[in-house]
Amino acid sequence: MNSQLYQPNLNQLTLYDQDYYLWIQKTVEQLQHNQFQEIDLKNLIAELESMGRSEKRSVQSNLTVLLIHLLKYKYQPNKRSRSWRSTIVEHRRRLLILFKDSPSLRGYGQEIFAECYQDARQDAATETQLKVSVFSDECPFNLEAVLKVDYLADEE
Repeated sequence: MNSQLYQPNLNQLTLYDQDYYLWIQKTVEQLQHNQFQEIDLKNLIAELESMGRSEKRSVQSNLTVLLIHLLKYKYQPNKRSRSWRSTIVEHRRRLLILFKDSPSLRGYGQEIFAECYQDARQDAATETQLKVSVFSDECPFNLEAVLKVDYLADEE
């Protein structure tokens, strides 16, 4: 096969394709100077949509990790470690920062809480080598509780 078929024509690439950081700088400058007709609107919209998805994935990921460690802490008290507590503190902090910067994401956290718990339940079973049935089908925690600074799962 001809390898040139897979190489884009450099003359047809947009600044977005050639130098992402420069594209951002130029887009910001165009916005600041009300040069709306000059803006690469298609890529700007795509980037903004991507940013929103990224923030949501971050909430889901951090919430799942937090719940995994709270489950391990609750169901394996004899194996509690500083590392588990550190992970709980770190992922709680990340969530609190996300929710402070974007309060509407707290609603998303509430919306996906049960789903994150089910993922955490599966992962905690894998990590602890306990049967998944050991972990409650229904989440023993709620979002507000797990976000409290000193909350640990042994308080139930």
